[in-house]
Amino acid sequence: MEFIDQMHRTIRLGQVPERIVSLVPSQTELLYDLGLGDRVVGITKFCIHPEEWFRNKTRIGGTKNVNLEKVKALQPDLIIGNKEENEKSDILSLEEIAPVWMSDIFNLEDSLSMINSFGEMLDVKQKAEGLCQDITKEFQKLKPLHLNKKVLYLIWKDPYMGVGPNTFVHHILEDHLGAINILEEERYPVLELANLMPQPEMILLSSEPFPFKEKHSLELQMLFPKAEILLVDGEYFSWYGSRLLGAPQYFQQLFSE
Repeated sequence: MEFIDQMHRTIRLGQVPERIVSLVPSQTELLYDLGLGDRVVGITKFCIHPEEWFRNKTRIGGTKNVNLEKVKALQPDLIIGNKEENEKSDILSLEEIAPVWMSDIFNLEDSLSMINSFGEMLDVKQKAEGLCQDITKEFQKLKPLHLNKKVLYLIWKDPYMGVGPNTFVHHILEDHLGAINILEEERYPVLELANLMPQPEMILLSSEPFPFKEKHSLELQMLFPKAEILLVDGEYFSWYGSRLLGAPQYFQQLFSE
């Protein structure tokens, strides 16, 4: 069987995979929600959902520093990664162990395509198609949500780092929430907040990868006294698997309070 991943690479499988290693938290949760159970044998230390998998599955290191020997010992017949979250050097080494399917996600359409690809490759096509239909319906309900505010989305402190264009979070902010991302530099630029122009009307402090808390909100309020500052669940903004199903309702509640 041959499949094309989202980096346009051909993946060859001898049979439907029965021993899967997942290198990405949001994709691990997706595998769970597709009902793959015992077929997933390895996950990363950041794959915190579902909790029962986090407690009981073999952890093979982090997303950026995979323990190759642990993966090899699991004898996987498929490894699933992501271009942004995993290191190229790790992926090249892992390809010596088993076929590696890579996602590359920039928008909701990419996410839905990935979910359907999992369905075909892992023989859970009906579940995957149903999940995609449900996610699409939930996002269609967000159409009335137009923030129309200049937004700064922060993911790190010391140094401060934000989210710019050419990212999944940017797509969520602008295309689905109707916000205006004030950052023009692509990806995840380091920021000098004192020199930031234009000034944000709203600052969103993500729960991950840096765990922003109320004390950080108070610090930023001193710098931007006119801005509305919200602590937000970063998983709903940046996880592009089955977590998307609950994201629209979360956004609706967050911005209507």
